[in-house]
Amino acid sequence: MSKLDALDLRLLLELVRDPRAQISELSETLGIARNTAQTRIRRLLRAGTLRASGRELDLEALGYDVVAFVTIEVSHRELDGVIAALRKLSQVLEVHEISGRGDVWCRVAATDTHHLQSGLRSILRIKGVIRTETVLALHEHIPYRTEPLLQRLTDASGSA
Repeated sequence: MSKLDALDLRLLLELVRDPRAQISELSETLGIARNTAQTRIRRLLRAGTLRASGRELDLEALGYDVVAFVTIEVSHRELDGVIAALRKLSQVLEVHEISGRGDVWCRVAATDTHHLQSGLRSILRIKGVIRTETVLALHEHIPYRTEPLLQRLTDASGSA
């Protein structure tokens, strides 16, 4: 998709904030015609910026070409503070407390490696972070999905 304009970005932001928003609600919230909202959403879907589910976004289409998985070792007394600080970093997409090596795992998005390095430095500056280990994602083969789990439950319940 070519460059996203301010309206495209506002529309995507509203869809992320309220995934169940209807076209009429989106048009009212954004102060645009219903047809404009519908046309924009269709264009974003065709371009792949908005995934088939209609609510998941293609980070690469938004200019975030680098995705990394960061394992963070944390001083346990500082865990809550570290998680609160990670929540404030816009590059951090998700955070999980984990078992095994490290204490916290997060997925981070960046526009390029310099932007990633800046984000990693921000993480390292958080009080309580001891060290990090970063792994770059080279290609997404299977995007986040829940359909197979739901299909399994449907099959097990005997419903068609």
